[in-house]
Amino acid sequence: MEASDFWEDSKKSQEIISELKGLKSSIEGIKKLNTLYEDAETLLEMGYEENDELMIPEVKEAVDLFISAYDEMRVSTLLSEEYDRENAILTLHAGAGGTESCDWANMLFRMYSRWADSKGFSYEILDFLDGEETGYKSVTIQINGENAYGYLKSERGVHRLVRISPFNAAGKRQTSFVSCDVMPDIEEDIDIDINEDDLKIDTYRSSGAGGQHINKTSSAVRITHLPTGIVVQCQNERSQHSNKDKAMKMLKSKLYLLKQQENAEKVSDIRGEVKDNGWGSQIRSYVMQPYTLVKDHRTNEEVGNVQSVLDGNINPFINAYLKWKSLNRQE
Repeated sequence: MEASDFWEDSKKSQEIISELKGLKSSIEGIKKLNTLYEDAETLLEMGYEENDELMIPEVKEAVDLFISAYDEMRVSTLLSEEYDRENAILTLHAGAGGTESCDWANMLFRMYSRWADSKGFSYEILDFLDGEETGYKSVTIQINGENAYGYLKSERGVHRLVRISPFNAAGKRQTSFVSCDVMPDIEEDIDIDINEDDLKIDTYRSSGAGGQHINKTSSAVRITHLPTGIVVQCQNERSQHSNKDKAMKMLKSKLYLLKQQENAEKVSDIRGEVKDNGWGSQIRSYVMQPYTLVKDHRTNEEVGNVQSVLDGNINPFINAYLKWKSLNRQE
């Protein structure tokens, strides 16, 4: 067997395994939904038969659990775009504001990592640059799990925080911004032509722990695509070659998304209205002072418990975005 045939067969096997896992997950989800429905129905019938008002909270809890599971399954059917099932690569960049913005980037990193934990997803840091006092100037993480990109594409944009700054001795209210970029970790070779002359490739020493080798050699790689200004970098792998390969994959994904966005904007221009603000726009505000509220400015979804959101409960915003996006596609 030729090497190319071996890798082709291996790729097909991985695709089949991934599809089987997806089908198994769907079946388990349907079984769970059916069980929750039967539980709610049984409790409701018992409440009517016994005419017991004390059962109302228990019935309400069972109905709420069913509605939540139904809503989650309904939303999962909206993940139908080409790379929705892929892993996600998420990058946070602190905006102007120094220490405050770097701390906000760290808070968002914690939020996304906790969300990943709650979904049973794994994650790893691909690249980071520490803030001078605390937090991150930038951090890139890969989140691995079925539909990770499909869910997290809702997070692309600028996130705004309003709070009493713990770094301000005067106790003044501070507004900070962090931009979030999300792209799929596309395993296949994307048909994107890249001219080597358009690339600026820099190497540097990895920032994090990783043993003697990783700290003393310039194994980390930064690639700048000069025509677009897109910058990707990776320091997670053990060798410069591996980091370069990963960075090139990230660059191809970004260029692919850029091409998609340009095509979408052309279609929107024909319609006469651009409905999706896209990268670089403020999508969500997290207000901790003088009141507590997290609001998504695209869908108008609101959650009053800011701490719950920062602890990883971003599903209401993800679900609202996917429904909003689906409605916009239908118009």
